[in-house]
Amino acid sequence: MQIISTKEAPQAIGPYSQAIVSGDWVHTSGQIPLDAAGQKVAGGIEEQTEQVFDNLEAVLRAAGASLTGVVSVTVFMADLAEFAAMNAIFARRFGEHRPARSTVQVAALPIGARVEIAAIARIGA
Repeated sequence: MQIISTKEAPQAIGPYSQAIVSGDWVHTSGQIPLDAAGQKVAGGIEEQTEQVFDNLEAVLRAAGASLTGVVSVTVFMADLAEFAAMNAIFARRFGEHRPARSTVQVAALPIGARVEIAAIARIGA
């Protein structure tokens, strides 16, 4: 296994890694709307979802993967009433690629985030 760490995404705020590579697969930790300096992004669900995708792309890139190699995504949301706005950004960022996905509403997310996304991707796909 290989631990992935990049300065292009926020550093872990707990005892975990940004991602782990095992064989040809990368498993990301859930990404929240912090910028690379660790500051929460201002704005609502749209701005937060964009930042989460920026973070995911940076972590995947550091592991030798990209959004096109993502096979599975888990989306955690503070309020499913914001699903349509998150989903529009999700669709745009993935383009024609459609990974498997689970989306759940949770009671709370770290730093008061509206959205958190974790992914599993195949390296080089």
